[in-house]
Amino acid sequence: MTKPEPWYIHAGLYAVIVILIIVLIKVAIIDPKEIVSQEKFNRKESRLRMTNLKEAEILYERKYGRFTDNLDTLINFIKHDPMVDSLMTAIDSMTMRSANPFKPLSTGDFTPDSLYRTPGSKEKYIVKIDTSMVVDTVVNQRGRVLRVDSTTTIGSLYLIEDPDGYGSIGSIDNDAYKNTSSWE
Repeated sequence: MTKPEPWYIHAGLYAVIVILIIVLIKVAIIDPKEIVSQEKFNRKESRLRMTNLKEAEILYERKYGRFTDNLDTLINFIKHDPMVDSLMTAIDSMTMRSANPFKPLSTGDFTPDSLYRTPGSKEKYIVKIDTSMVVDTVVNQRGRVLRVDSTTTIGSLYLIEDPDGYGSIGSIDNDAYKNTSSWE
């Protein structure tokens, strides 16, 4: 007759199996939900920040007649320009709502310093402007070239891109995409 195995060996094996099942459930179900929710937050927050950068570019163009590709210039413009400050505190007389062009972020109020970097990878947003050059040749009646005039236009279009891939606003190639978001 064979001697039966002690009960604690079976109990130990059952405990190991239960622990492995718990780890499997955590890895297969719980962790992906956290990753998906973090991804949704990063996408929403990044798009809000890019929308606020778009509003800042529009205000900058309204004041200076061109767009800028410098994030420092743009954010300092938001922080220190009296025109922007008056818009942020103004009330629309028709609707009696705030005329603030900037949207509050997911984490709370709008803060200009948050516009430097993406919420996910913490990389800086990519801001580009176009530069176009028009060359015109002036000739006299005999066909002799008098001079060549060139006009350079800087900053009539802009592009704001998220390095994490959550979208872009504007285009430096096409006027039709001016101030339009890729996700709308």
